[in-house]
Amino acid sequence: MSDQRIFNFSAGPAVLPEDVLRRAQEALWDIGGAGFGIAECSHRGPEFTAVLEEAEANIRELASIPGDYAILFLQGGASLQFAMAPMNFLSGGKTADYINTGSWSKKAIAEAKLFGNVHVAGSSEDENFSYIPAADAIRNSPDPAYVHFTSNNTIFGTQWRSEPEVPSGVPRFCDASSDIFSRPIDVTKYGLIYAGAQKNLGPAGVTLVIIRQDLVESAPSGLPSMLQYRNHVKNGSCYNTPPVFGIYVVSEVIKWIKGLGGLGAMAEHNRDKAQLIYDVLDDSDFYQPTAHPDSRSHMNVCFRSPAEELDAKFIKEAKAKGLAGLKGHRSVGGMRASIYNAFPREGCEALVSFMKEFERQNR
Repeated sequence: MSDQRIFNFSAGPAVLPEDVLRRAQEALWDIGGAGFGIAECSHRGPEFTAVLEEAEANIRELASIPGDYAILFLQGGASLQFAMAPMNFLSGGKTADYINTGSWSKKAIAEAKLFGNVHVAGSSEDENFSYIPAADAIRNSPDPAYVHFTSNNTIFGTQWRSEPEVPSGVPRFCDASSDIFSRPIDVTKYGLIYAGAQKNLGPAGVTLVIIRQDLVESAPSGLPSMLQYRNHVKNGSCYNTPPVFGIYVVSEVIKWIKGLGGLGAMAEHNRDKAQLIYDVLDDSDFYQPTAHPDSRSHMNVCFRSPAEELDAKFIKEAKAKGLAGLKGHRSVGGMRASIYNAFPREGCEALVSFMKEFERQNR
């Protein structure tokens, strides 16, 4: 088995901290001296119970999550949450406001329309989702059940700098799948936050849900059991068999973030990495960044060269130099450098060096 690792710019499942991967290797063989591995233990046994309790406690501490919020580890990714949230909170002819900033927002809107009325309060579709709508461009409906937005748009490389304003008393719902815990977050500004783990938190298969307890109790009780938040809260994420190994990795990643100094330090680390690449893009007339400067993501840096054939050449030659996963999403093309929490600064430096050399050789 080789110890040689490339720089993995994949948009997800994405790079994990190497220290965490090493601990996970050990835990797969033996968890806490039990004589069996984490992927083999009962989800109701003491070994996993300890992991689950530690994961919740560390997340609560990391993000200063108050006691009136529940923390859940579910399955189905953000895609299931697109339906589960409106199923629970958009019944009885209510209207929910959605801000459309990309492909995942559009999917969330489509799912919500199956259960109630949807008002698109703001959109950046007019410029192919290359910006985040300004505050004065967002028009909320008179009495929305909630306001939903996607905090970081993986495909288009845009990111909210702060939460959108909402009418007084209306809860914010957020799909934070691609920037969860990449920066400080005031959880008390939200009613519901959900995130697939596979970009910043762990492997695919775990969905982190942070939900205000009063909302849990307000949902109708006539839904299928697996689609009621209250059942998962009452059973401590063990209503059915949870993704045991994935939750273990998430717990280790949270400890890794805490060890680096917490969310403030993580935000500085991510800004620094992204700025290395954006500086090259801004100094070049060869590359074209696709997101407006005030909307640029610190997680996904999207750009193009002067021609599609050069994009293809860039991706091929970069991969040969150990810079993998740089192909842009099929719907937009170009290049995309996904540099989530665990992505090392050295990888950004290597990409920057390659970008400069590629430009010199292909002008």
